[in-house]
Amino acid sequence: MLLVQIQMKSQSLIEKQLRKKTNPELIATIIAAKKNKAWLGVAGLLSGSRKNNKNINLREIDQMAKEKETIIVPGKILSQGELNKKIKIAALNFSEKAKEKITKSGSEGISILQEIKLNPGAKGIKIIR
Repeated sequence: MLLVQIQMKSQSLIEKQLRKKTNPELIATIIAAKKNKAWLGVAGLLSGSRKNNKNINLREIDQMAKEKETIIVPGKILSQGELNKKIKIAALNFSEKAKEKITKSGSEGISILQEIKLNPGAKGIKIIR
């Protein structure tokens, strides 16, 4: 897994790719991100091909994240490994077991859409793919 250097897509390309999406929550997330310049890079990631959205295990997040950091994952969080830090993880989806482990560690797991609403300036986020 790697930290992402986001290549910006134009809003018109994001809009074109958005028309192919069928998941209502994903559509709402892309629209919210597209409206906010600070989140435009995340909208570009989410509007792309689903094969670019990776599944990431908690072990990998724990290795890359620092205490009290906000991690954005354009994909699904899986339960392999443990979290030993208190962090906030915003992702498209979580496995049930991963959600339990996140809560047990004192961390927070929320949707990317919720994070966009809570942090419109995208302050202090780290995107992991």
